[in-house]
Amino acid sequence: MLIGDTNFIKLPLYIKGKVRDVYDLEDKLLIVVTDRISAFDVVFPNLIPDKGKVLNGISKFWFDYTKDIIDNHVITTNVEEYPKELHRFKRELEGRSMLVKKIKMVEAECIVRGYLEGSGLKEYNKTGCICGIQLPEGLKQADKLPEPIFTPSTKAAQGHDENISFEELCNIIGADLARKLKKTSIELYNKASGYSQGRGIIIADTKFEFGILDGELIAGDEMFTPDSSRFWDMKDYEPGRAQKSFDKQFLREYLETSGWDKTPPAPELPDEVVDNTKLKYLDALERITGNKLD
Repeated sequence: MLIGDTNFIKLPLYIKGKVRDVYDLEDKLLIVVTDRISAFDVVFPNLIPDKGKVLNGISKFWFDYTKDIIDNHVITTNVEEYPKELHRFKRELEGRSMLVKKIKMVEAECIVRGYLEGSGLKEYNKTGCICGIQLPEGLKQADKLPEPIFTPSTKAAQGHDENISFEELCNIIGADLARKLKKTSIELYNKASGYSQGRGIIIADTKFEFGILDGELIAGDEMFTPDSSRFWDMKDYEPGRAQKSFDKQFLREYLETSGWDKTPPAPELPDEVVDNTKLKYLDALERITGNKLD
């Protein structure tokens, strides 16, 4: 079943994101992951079959796997344990939703980079730095960095997030919280990277979102999904060029040659792009979790 909209749920809408629809259950939230896809901050008219289930399943796996580092917002992904008024939507919600704690989100995107790519590569080529962090000279596209680096950004309600230095983050949210975010983010990245390399995947970079509940830092949103991370195939890894990817890079590469100017409205995608994007997502799910979709 393809899910592009969730307006069948007659509950107060808390947030409508590019991919996720979040509903307010007073002391809890219901997150529903749709099959929508976005690129360059624009949502496309096409739906990617099973994408929502893939993202939900991968996040659930990582939230469980990293509990020893930090608690997270997940209460349950079992629809039978949701409030009774949602049980009639079991078919629509099964596998693509989670009931979560309502937490106060920290106003920062916490990005960890282990390899040189994306906006980090562009900044490095101009300045030799990323977010004020000096890097060795002569690095090539997709090179592994000497060690993972924490490169935060602001959270933009509209448009693009903006990369900032760690010092700027300290000024925005306070030094103690900033240091905790940095330490936790790098610990999460290191643990997940070690696991994923055993499954043939390099996590080149990733982003986290955190919140506060009862004075404690909590992981929220999603974790190590193809939408929040760059996944590369280890067998094909070769620095100095773009890598074969499990994320939206296939879609982005098509769009770069499509003539689209990256402003709304987004164009219809060819069936081939939709089908290949779906296969990339499914491959990531199976490699990371060891499970296939039902």
